[in-house]
Amino acid sequence: MAIDVRNQITDALKIHTAMPKSKEFISSESDTDSDSEPKPKKKKTEKKEEKKPEKTESPKKSSGGAEKGPGGEMMFQLARMRYATVSEFRGKVMVGIREYYEKDGEMRPGKKGISLPMDQWKRLKDQIDDIDQAVKDMS
Repeated sequence: MAIDVRNQITDALKIHTAMPKSKEFISSESDTDSDSEPKPKKKKTEKKEEKKPEKTESPKKSSGGAEKGPGGEMMFQLARMRYATVSEFRGKVMVGIREYYEKDGEMRPGKKGISLPMDQWKRLKDQIDDIDQAVKDMS
């Protein structure tokens, strides 16, 4: 009897230490109760398919050349996949310039870009004449 208990503990420890890093469930040979096994996880692709109709494929046009983005931000196209945006982040208005990319028919913001808070945006606007002059001098 004591040897049986020792063998069961040893077997349980072997299963525990030999588990793969994924979160898949491994049943031992002695487990025959299928009700105790957890349900398999849903595939990520299923979730993405469900979310597709909710998101807009491209920004919607509005007056003045501005487009309304999927997050409610105003988007002004500068180049094919580059936009200047006016958005709100944590209650503060931000002006950004960012490259976008397309994935699964959706426009998504890329890594390349900058968002300026209002004080920096105002400083940039105040210096725009000097910046234009510097561009003229270099070209």
